[in-house]
Amino acid sequence: MSTASWSATGGSGDAPLLRAVLSLREAVDALSLPLDIDGAAEARAERSALLDQLDDYVLPRLQSLDAPLLAVVGGSTGAGKSTLVNSLLQRVVSRSGVLRPTTRSPVLVHHPDDVAWFTGQRILPGLARLTGAGSDDDALADDELPSSVQPARASTSGPRAIASLREDTDAVADDERITGMRLVAAGALPAGLAVLDAPDIDSVVSANRALAQQLLAAADLWLFVTTAARYADAVPWDLLRGAADRGASVAVVLDRVPPEAMDEVRTHLASMLRERGLRASPLFVIPEAPTDADGLLAPEVVRPVRSWLVTLARNAAARQVVVRRTLNGALASLSTRTKALLDAADAQDDALGGLRQGVETAYAQAERRIDEGLSDGTLLRGEVLARWQELIGTGELLRSLEQHVGRIRDRVVAALRGRPAPEVELGEALQSGAEALVTAQARAAAADAVQRWRAVSGGPALAAAHPQLARPAAGLEDRVARTVREWQGYVLELVRSEGGDRRTTARVLSYGVNGLGVLLMLVVFSHTAGLTGAEVGIAGGTAVVAQRLLEAVFGDQAVRTLAAKARKDLIRRAHDVLGHDRARFDAVLDGLGATPAGRSAALREAAHAVELAR
Repeated sequence: MSTASWSATGGSGDAPLLRAVLSLREAVDALSLPLDIDGAAEARAERSALLDQLDDYVLPRLQSLDAPLLAVVGGSTGAGKSTLVNSLLQRVVSRSGVLRPTTRSPVLVHHPDDVAWFTGQRILPGLARLTGAGSDDDALADDELPSSVQPARASTSGPRAIASLREDTDAVADDERITGMRLVAAGALPAGLAVLDAPDIDSVVSANRALAQQLLAAADLWLFVTTAARYADAVPWDLLRGAADRGASVAVVLDRVPPEAMDEVRTHLASMLRERGLRASPLFVIPEAPTDADGLLAPEVVRPVRSWLVTLARNAAARQVVVRRTLNGALASLSTRTKALLDAADAQDDALGGLRQGVETAYAQAERRIDEGLSDGTLLRGEVLARWQELIGTGELLRSLEQHVGRIRDRVVAALRGRPAPEVELGEALQSGAEALVTAQARAAAADAVQRWRAVSGGPALAAAHPQLARPAAGLEDRVARTVREWQGYVLELVRSEGGDRRTTARVLSYGVNGLGVLLMLVVFSHTAGLTGAEVGIAGGTAVVAQRLLEAVFGDQAVRTLAAKARKDLIRRAHDVLGHDRARFDAVLDGLGATPAGRSAALREAAHAVELAR
């Protein structure tokens, strides 16, 4: 529900506190917990439950402290909740029976004079209001049942029919979520009090269980109904413990107690209530008793419960005590509940940081390997070396390099002039080698990043949801080829610019721009400090020859400058290629919608503001 639906002024509420809670509600709503890390599911459920309680109870109650007290009747399957509600009113308003679950849509009973409090969206805004003419038939219309149940209900009877109906009922899909709440006006209920019959807290239908807990969190008073056979069950006590922790007002009805076990069971239950922080909770015991033809208990059987509720309804001061106790308990719990959400958000931030770091590391390592591959002579082997040797000869020339630089230069010039374009084949070999290096490292980076995700919290589910990330983006090979070609064009432009003065023009023309460009590429791919043929062997010697020839044209300082520029530009272009591929990972992480740090801070500040305003 949007906070815009609430008014921070008006009503009988505390306006400063209401404004503070509105801000808290907005901050909780903005919190996102997208990663499937340890505790995330519980944190999301807590966030949802907190929003529900703020919308369903805290905000409406702050806005209207004088609204009727809402008592939610809750409990386990078969505890007799609906029978109790009907018997209190001596009128059938909520379905009861042997089929489970019987209460599908919650039924809210109110005095006719209080109808305006409940027909709007003041409380439980997520539930549509279902109203009829107010008759028992309207409250129990067959069209509330799933169609699969209706025919059997009309045409069968007996234990076998009941078992068949139970199977049909259990088959109701969990996604058939309850969206409506039936309103019933009943004059038998005093003004100032409303009673809501909730679904079973341990229903076989998960949507019913979730709604039951939501309704209990929306109550001013929880009327917990259990039986002599089931009062020690774990599920209801978990909820009772939570109610006690939040300071909620709770009354307990022990139903269907055999007379001979009355004292023993009551004493034991009272002891359990004390041990669990519910010492002050009223305890009512209803003996095992027959019902009439309408399934109602006799008025005297439920008189203790009814008398207590009527007295509470007619005493405004007593009602306010209950309302204030539950409201203060709910407000007091906000600090602890908010801290738990902030801890969950911090854990999400840590996990997200680990995922981003994994991607950063994988692609940084790929970039370093490209840098190393461009300078360690790897690209000067194989096809490149063969093409270069075709151009200038073999080892004899390399061994006599220092004595015969001039003769080597003459042979290269002659070769370049005598063949159509021998440098083209060498350039293509260099291009293929560079492309293979960058492509291989892009593939390795993608696989490495996914592997790192699988090793950190929240990563396995994310990697499984995006299997395409383990491979580079489509079109990588084309992108790399275009990048290397563009770099080669940049190298040729460097040569052309450097040879533009008169002193070097003639020498550039003698070799040709393309030929010198290829020589410069050779130098770039092995450009390390102090490189000599004796130290690095044949591949390094290849680069030494190229470097000496370039120095004969441009001079040694110019060659170093040209090589540094060309190498820096190639590294930048390779970085851009890797960045383009890495962007897929960043997009997935950015698309999670994780809570920015500023919003977490806003949540912390909002919780503190509520504490100050209480």
